[in-house]
Amino acid sequence: MLLPGGGLGMNSMMDDMNLIQQAQRHHLVVRELGEEIDLEIGPGDDDPAFANTPLIGGPPREPSAEDHDESKNMVMVSQLPSDDQDMSKGQPVKRKKKVVKRWREEWADTYKWAYVDVKEGTARIFCSVCREYGRKHRRNPYGNEGSRNMQMSALEEHNNSLLHKEALRLQMASKDKIIADKPIYVKALMSKTAGSIVEAALKRDPHEVEFIQSLQEVVHALERVIAKNSHYVSIMERLLEPERMIVFRVPWVDDRGETNVNRGFRVQFNQALGPCRGGFRFHPSMTLSITKFLGFEQTLKNALSPYKIGGAAGGSDFDPKGKSDNEVMRFCQSFMNEMFRYLGIDKDLPSEEMGVGTREMGYLFGQYRRLAGHFQVPETPGSFTGPRIFWSGSSLRTEATGYGLVFFAQLLLADLNKDFKGLRCVVSGSGKIALHVLEKLIAYGALPITVSDSKGYLVDEEGFDYMKISFLREIKAQNRSLRDYSKTYARSKYYDEAKPWTERCDVAFPCATQNEIDQSDAISLVNSGCRILVEGSNMPCTPDAVDILRKANVLIAPAVAAGAGGVVAGEFELNHECNSVNWSPEDFESKLQEAMKQTYQRSLKAAADFGYQKESPEALVHGAIISAFLTLAQAMTDQGCV
Repeated sequence: MLLPGGGLGMNSMMDDMNLIQQAQRHHLVVRELGEEIDLEIGPGDDDPAFANTPLIGGPPREPSAEDHDESKNMVMVSQLPSDDQDMSKGQPVKRKKKVVKRWREEWADTYKWAYVDVKEGTARIFCSVCREYGRKHRRNPYGNEGSRNMQMSALEEHNNSLLHKEALRLQMASKDKIIADKPIYVKALMSKTAGSIVEAALKRDPHEVEFIQSLQEVVHALERVIAKNSHYVSIMERLLEPERMIVFRVPWVDDRGETNVNRGFRVQFNQALGPCRGGFRFHPSMTLSITKFLGFEQTLKNALSPYKIGGAAGGSDFDPKGKSDNEVMRFCQSFMNEMFRYLGIDKDLPSEEMGVGTREMGYLFGQYRRLAGHFQVPETPGSFTGPRIFWSGSSLRTEATGYGLVFFAQLLLADLNKDFKGLRCVVSGSGKIALHVLEKLIAYGALPITVSDSKGYLVDEEGFDYMKISFLREIKAQNRSLRDYSKTYARSKYYDEAKPWTERCDVAFPCATQNEIDQSDAISLVNSGCRILVEGSNMPCTPDAVDILRKANVLIAPAVAAGAGGVVAGEFELNHECNSVNWSPEDFESKLQEAMKQTYQRSLKAAADFGYQKESPEALVHGAIISAFLTLAQAMTDQGCV
């Protein structure tokens, strides 16, 4: 609507300013650094220099084949029909603005997602990732038609959408150095046969970065095994392909009555040894690649344990943080509506993982019981494994993984004629595993000094004690920041946007998430005096970080072996003999220690059988993987090609 008097001039000026700002955000026209360019704001005579300038550009870089194909679709501004001219015939000609646009380094990789093409006789701005124009992704009656201002506004909204971010993540993953450089890296380290296994996986799943990283570590550990028996090549090829992958939609309604949609996953990786066991993870970062990597690691972990069970993993990109109990319940019920048909005592039993605790497991099991129509057979109280739920058996299910990590580290120290007393320990994470690691470290006389969250880390130079751990639990239960700890304990300090690996330490326990330790973090750990690293999370180190740690002779206790405590406790829960008696904490810890000792010894024996010295930083890592793989390979061979 036009306003009388000066309103028209004000609207025109605001339109000009809006278009200039959007052009600056999207790099519509690119010239040399600091050179003046023309941005066409309204109808008028085209500037010859502007006509020869591409609408979209980027910083100088070597053109790829994909870029070459996209360049064919680029349309010069001089060739574009002007919708603005058609819509504004008879109106006064608007002036052009001279805009000085300087490249900023932080913009360089931000907006490489748009190109211009003509569809149905109309020039449109397309998303180069999804190959669709803005109207396809926008709830806006104007769609993508009309002025270029509207078009860029539509694509700007699309650029912030989950659809685009997921597509962009996949596109960037395919160009990631892991995808491009790993085959060369593998050939340099491995035999031709082992390298070919990884290359085949790269060709099949080039976008699954986490899974590719995990299988490369495993294949590298198995190089000597494969070299001794070529039969294992075909076994490995079958093992790397999951038996079943389930991806499904999870619609749910929030407290405002709005419909939300998340994606659910379950990968039943291998059942050669028995029915699947594996966690559910609810976290925004969950993808099929992460689910496959977690399922692969769980398969090896279960194979190394004293029990005959298969491996699986699953979850959703749903974030339970900040959600009400009713919202979490509605999501869990919707999730289980699809999952229940794949679960059961003789099929697949899920357990808790990141983002899934007592509340979530209770809601999941309640819906499963409702849909399945039974509570499972009397000998097996419930069909899920979880902490302090009325159908679980063991009273220490929550503590098992964290305690098991410390028990495993104690075995490693004992072989070095040392113990935990007086050792400085840094721990990342502040969830169930991390806090129980702190508890057992204190019991063994160690000095744990750090915990962390997604925003930074907390260090207490005096060390944590049981009272401080109780306060940390209270902070986490109330969804408060670890920063609040420093308000009570003045000698502690919280560091924003930092990791705890720069703190002086003897032993490190990464218990947060995958790839939390990169190359620079590994260097910091070595310089901080760290001699032992115990993996509490699956694959916490990047490949570069692993190389640094091994060259510095830092002993690594792999998650495949050290994290088996949760597997042990889960099987205790499902064992009728264990459930028929009330286990005391002392009895349970004794059983857990014995199981961890068996796992430790199996890993060392397998390493020695294939020529790895006990003192080698690779011994436990390679030994654990070798032992697990040989167990799986024997079962898969006995059962034939299935």
